[in-house]
Formats: sequence, structure tokens, C-alpha cells
Amino acid sequence: MDFKQIKANLKKDFTGLKKVKVAILADSSTQYLAQAIRGIGYEKKLDIEIWEAEYDAIDLTISDISSELYAFKPDFTFLFLSSSKLQKKFYKSGYSSDFSGDILEYYKKVTEVMSSHIKTNYLIVNFPDKLDSVFGHYAGKVNSSFSYQVKKINISLMDWAQNNAAVSIIDLCGLQAMYGNAFVTDTRLYISSDAIFSLDFTIKLAENCVQVLEAFTGGSKKCLILDLDNTLWGGIIGDDGLENIQIGDLGIGKAFTEIQLWAKALKDRGIILAVCSKNDEINAKEPFDKHPDMVLHSDDIAIFIANWSNKHDNIKYIQSVLNIGLDSMVFIDDNPFERNMVRQFLPEVLVPELPEDPADYLPYLNSLNIFETNAYTEEDKDRTQLYKAEALRNDASRSYTSEVDFLKSLDMISEVKPFDAFTIPRVAQLTQRSNQFNLRTIRYTEEDVKRIATDNNKYHTFSFTLADKYGNHGLIGVIILEKKDKEALFVDTWIMSCRVLKRTMEQFMLNEIVQYATRHKFKQIEGEYIETRKNGMVREHYKNLGFTAKDNKWILSIDNYDTKTCYITNA
Repeated sequence: MDFKQIKANLKKDFTGLKKVKVAILADSSTQYLAQAIRGIGYEKKLDIEIWEAEYDAIDLTISDISSELYAFKPDFTFLFLSSSKLQKKFYKSGYSSDFSGDILEYYKKVTEVMSSHIKTNYLIVNFPDKLDSVFGHYAGKVNSSFSYQVKKINISLMDWAQNNAAVSIIDLCGLQAMYGNAFVTDTRLYISSDAIFSLDFTIKLAENCVQVLEAFTGGSKKCLILDLDNTLWGGIIGDDGLENIQIGDLGIGKAFTEIQLWAKALKDRGIILAVCSKNDEINAKEPFDKHPDMVLHSDDIAIFIANWSNKHDNIKYIQSVLNIGLDSMVFIDDNPFERNMVRQFLPEVLVPELPEDPADYLPYLNSLNIFETNAYTEEDKDRTQLYKAEALRNDASRSYTSEVDFLKSLDMISEVKPFDAFTIPRVAQLTQRSNQFNLRTIRYTEEDVKRIATDNNKYHTFSFTLADKYGNHGLIGVIILEKKDKEALFVDTWIMSCRVLKRTMEQFMLNEIVQYATRHKFKQIEGEYIETRKNGMVREHYKNLGFTAKDNKWILSIDNYDTKTCYITNA
């Protein structure tokens, strides 16, 4: 995009788009960045409403309780100090070796003051580095150099963010390394308008900021679907044979090895890998099992599809097995025809336009930052095995003529317990990422979940796991009950992973809620469905479970409840 397209987007109708409120506090001009964030947000179906503080007035803004900032109540607050002005402060400090600590304390103070008045997530922009013109390369050996202090600041910000769920880092330093300082800055624009960045880089920064917002609001990509020939290796396995495909440390093989290393790292982070190739399956699988230079192996691939059907039909099959949205899938293929076919038939799927030269594949994919995330848990590492087990279940289900017989054969067990220190990170992740089986789509940070979990007077929480003879799904369900009064429980949050649909899990979850309500002498349960673009599948959820509609709510009387039939045992 360019600023002409961005300004055109600003004039379009944002009605119906997901609303996000963003405040920007900075020590320099951010008007171009604000315009770019809102205009790019439109492309991502986000209505990003932005409030900008007067620049270089952060302290004044946060200290004024009656300021527009607090009335605005932003969901996210960008905090941005420019490296240029930071350097001036450093020089004025007399090259203080404590400078990095002072900056960290300043950020802590700003967030503490704001958090005492509003609840917001903080997106803090770190600092680009540059060659030190005072100490030169000796800067790395002296802690009173600006280069040394900038590096310390960036490390200290990361350490702080790891221990503060409300704080995230926008990696401006990494973006500078990718695009180069000459592209990042425009000294003439800075002198004339106090805007730190060039207009072209402002767009790149805004794109990354919007990707972070998108991840927080449930827009993360979850699955990478890979072609094989001339995508994961050079050559055509069916024609060239195992010994002649290009992969490894020689020539262009390096480029394909790097793509595999990237995909492997994504898989280890929790991205589901699938293969979709026009090939005979026996030929397509051979390199994964037998080639000594392959980085990816069969165990890394959740679903492996190699046949001569249309790729868009195969991708729809992959989606049906994974039970995730098409818009959370990415398809990578070297063939322009195949890419265009998938775009035409499955426009929700992201299909990057790969460069012609395989040497450029990975740099290009890295520049897109496709797989932005705002959370990572240990459970993410096992995601591929979860979906491989799901494929086995799908295969097994075909051998049963009765769905009930199949469900009974699974030997399903669920552990039910309130949120605890181990489940809180995963619960927060589910509230932020779940879109389809999500009755109200209320997003909670890890800090929010901790607060709810410890407020026993107001809330009761449930986390649900599910395991069967094929494997453990892990934590797949979340319910937060709000104690409205002595007689009524309100279902604040009901989330379930789509991979356990049609397992009678929702019936099992309702039975658990009713048992809790009965023990504590509540008379009714109240539910609410808030419609979004993606949760239409649960529109009839409460109706199907026997709730009665009343005043835009769904009511279930405990006295008249009949325990629902399900095929899951409580662990």
C-alpha cells in the first residue's frame, strides 16, 4: 500500500468492522503513523479508532485525570519514544551509565499511572540501533556509549514484558535490521514535521502494528499448508527421483533448506503444518522418510495430502479435519497457476505471491510477518500431534455405522477444575484466539484472567481438558460464571475448541455448570449470545441445550433440568 491508498481507505465505510480503540503517546509527530494504522486496519476488517496525545506531552497527559485519554478508554496504548530524542537526553545526562535503567523506570511509571485509571494493553516500541559516531566500534566495550545503552534498554524492555502480561513489544529494532536505516529515516521530513520515519517505512511499521492488534483480536494464522516440488525442495520428485532433488548445503538447495527450517520452527511454536501437493503419495512422502538432508519429517506434518485433485478441494478437506477457519490458513506454492486457483475458490486463505527465485522465498516471507502472535504456551509445542490424532479419529469414524458407537469407542475423559497457575496462560490464549465457538467473544489478557480466577466472591471458573484413546487434546474448554446475585449465574465466557465438536463436550460442560449451581443453591443460569462475523455456528447453542429466550438473554431453570446425555467421563 501507499499513502494514496491509505487515505482512500480512511474515507470508506467502517460500519460492521470489529472495533478497536488505540491511543498513541509519543515524543514526536505520529499523525502519519495514525493514518496508516487506521487505513491498513480497514484492509484487515478492523475499525481502529485512534486518539493521539499532543506529541512530547506524555507526562502532562497521563497526570491529568480529566484528560481525553482516560475518557477515551483505549483497548491498546502505543508508547513511543524516538531514538533521536533519546540520544539527546543521553548526551545531556553526561553519558550516564544508569541511563537504560532510568528509561525502564520511566516506562514503568507511565504504565502504573495509566493503569490506576483505566485498563489497557501497552504496546511499547523499542529502539533502533545505529553505529556510534562518538565511540565508534569501541562502543561495545564501554557502558557510557549510547549504542551500549540502547541495547541494554531493549533487553530490559523484553525482560519486563515477559513478567507483565499487559505489556508487549513492537520490535522497531528488528524492522530497522530488515529494511535498513536509510529506508527507515527521512531527515528532511523529521526537520520539517518532527516525524521520525520516512513515509514508506511508516507504512511498514503500521502494517506490523496492525498485525499485533489483529493477533490480540483473534486474527492469528494457525496453519501453514505447503506445496512440495520447487517449494520444499528443488526439482520434481516424481521425475527427478530422491537422489536428484535439490536440498541441503549445496547451491540452490540452501534456499529450500532454509524454508524447511522456518517451517520447522513455526511447527515447534504451535503452527499446524500440512502438505497439499499434486503428486503420487508414495513419491511425495519418500523424501520425508529417506532423504538425509530433509529438515521436515513425517512427524512434523499434521495432514499430508498428495493426489491429483484440485488443490482448493484438498485445502477444504484439510480445513474440515482441522476445524479451523479458512482465514487462519496460509498456502505456499511456487506455481502461479495454483496460487491463483486457490485465491479464486478460497479467497479467505492467505496465499503469498512468492518471488520467482527460490533464494528470495524466505526473505520475502519473513518480511510479511504472517504468523504474528501475542501468546505462547508449552501446550503449543504439541499442536501437530493433536491434529495428527484427530486425523486418525476421522479415519476411525468411517468404520462405524453409528455415531453413538463411535463416540463410546473413544473412551473420552475430561479433567474439570478451576483456573490455576498452570492453566491461566492457556485460558487467556483461548479468549484471545477463539472466534467460532465463542458465545460472547470477550477478550481477556493473562492479567485479567488472574484477577477473575482469584475473585471467588464474583466469579467461578472452569477449565476442561479432553483425552481419548488416540491422544490428549489438552485444555479445550473455558467457562467463566459471574455470580449476579444469590439465585442467578451469568455465563460471562463459554469457549470450546472446534476440534472437539460433535463429541458431546458442550453437553458435558453444561452438566458440570448445573452441578455447581445445584450445590451452591442457584436457581437459574443466564446465557448471552453476542454475534460476530465468525461465531454464527453457536447462534443456536443455548436453544439447543434447552435454554429459553427472554429479554435478549437465554435462561435455564435448575429445578427443571434433565442431565444431558454425553459420552465423556469426569477424570
